Amino acid sequence: MISASHIQTLAKPFLEEGSGFLVDVRVREGNVISVLLDDDEGTSIEKCMALSRHLTSLLDRDEEDFSLDVSSPGLDQPLKLHRQYVKNIGRNVQLKLTDAGKVEGKLTKASEESVTIVIREKRRIEGRKAKEWVEEEQTYPLSDLDWTKVQVSFKGN
Repeated sequence: MISASHIQTLAKPFLEEGSGFLVDVRVREGNVISVLLDDDEGTSIEKCMALSRHLTSLLDRDEEDFSLDVSSPGLDQPLKLHRQYVKNIGRNVQLKLTDAGKVEGKLTKASEESVTIVIREKRRIEGRKAKEWVEEEQTYPLSDLDWTKVQVSFKGN
């Protein structure tokens, strides 16, 4: 059976040319290979096809048959790597906290250990009748998160 580490090794020269980074490689029974490719400038179908062709050219179907799928992480996929967090600074994210529900805000900082988001909510200010928008920066250790997902926003004209 083909191993995920073998696929990562084969992909390395392609990735060193500046064509993205691997988010995940999975090999299921029957050599069904799934590769998730991301890129700091955005992943295109052309980049996925190029990596697929690169890997296919290095694998021998006569030796071991396989099925290969190279794609970008979907919007429903949680962020897995520090590089993905850095790429998404400035975007709205939803964090699933291990023991405290979900929280949404704009991702402003990402380190190897934690993420910082700015939460914007309406609060009643003492001495005023109406609620006002208040922004508050909050930092969460990655160890306290089950997952982080980028929130899709559709802006109308």
